[in-house]
Amino acid sequence: MVTLRDVARAAGVSLATASRAMSDAPHVSAANRAQVARAAESLGYRPHPAARALTTGSTGTVGLVVPDLANPFFAAVAKGVQARARETGREVLVADTDEDVTVEPDVITRLGDRVDGLVLCSPRLPADRLGPLLAAADGPVALVNREAPDAPSVSFDIADGVRQALDHLRALGHDVVAYAGGPRSSWSDAERRTALARLSTGTTGDAVLDLGSFRPTHGGGVQAADLALAAGATAVLCFNDLVALGVLARLHARGVATPADVSVVGFDDVAAASLVTPALTTVAVPLARAGRVAVDLLAGGSPEPEHRRLSVELVVRASTAPASPAVTDSRPLSTDPEVAIR
Repeated sequence: MVTLRDVARAAGVSLATASRAMSDAPHVSAANRAQVARAAESLGYRPHPAARALTTGSTGTVGLVVPDLANPFFAAVAKGVQARARETGREVLVADTDEDVTVEPDVITRLGDRVDGLVLCSPRLPADRLGPLLAAADGPVALVNREAPDAPSVSFDIADGVRQALDHLRALGHDVVAYAGGPRSSWSDAERRTALARLSTGTTGDAVLDLGSFRPTHGGGVQAADLALAAGATAVLCFNDLVALGVLARLHARGVATPADVSVVGFDDVAAASLVTPALTTVAVPLARAGRVAVDLLAGGSPEPEHRRLSVELVVRASTAPASPAVTDSRPLSTDPEVAIR
């Protein structure tokens, strides 16, 4: 293992000079600083994080908190965070809250004490609890897939994604679409519901049926599929791709053809979306890019928190098709106004 003493010896300077040069301390000549930098690069020297923290006050690390690393949405964001952090000479520490809002504050506080900046991806805390936590943070915090007044954020144009999906289904003749929602604590689920309510005319023919809130997992989609069939819907718009994959699996198990009988649309365009049969129509979201942007937002530089919304795009695949008149006419459509998203 290469040590700072090795770097000092190779550069022909004292250990103290090498230490000051590596920590950007003053009173080091440009020539010595350059010699130390060349020696460190040629030897492959990397400062130990603990040692760097003691000398500079910086740990050289970025913290990332996600609800569920097993969810490919968060894994893709994490790859973007890691890639950008690596480019800027930093490491990433990751914490998973397992979709448990009760442990989120403790996880955020503990990790925040160990890093230079914190990226919170889709935090589930309500606004009245998240705000004070952000205000109390020692270092910079950036949000992904969530917005708050006092922290920079990068999110997605969810409303436009919902519009694209709904326009696509209605163009295919699906007069009634069922929505399989995500967790009640999810900010992005609330954004989807707001968009659906605005896009729905409120008439029976154009209503969007609310199937309820589900865990953002394959199992959540299995539950949602049964409710969609009971409601007589011929199309299901899902909170995310994992829910959509669960819907596809359950429909197949019940002998319901997709898309001949029921069309299914996901959200996120994770890798598995194009690998299943039928391939999933979904709203593509730039997940890795969001992670990279979040790391850059930690640097700040603006007097007010910057909020960036990234564009999304519907990707049409084999899980959607024109509504079958025979199927539509034979289905018992729920007309209960309480189940429509208004």
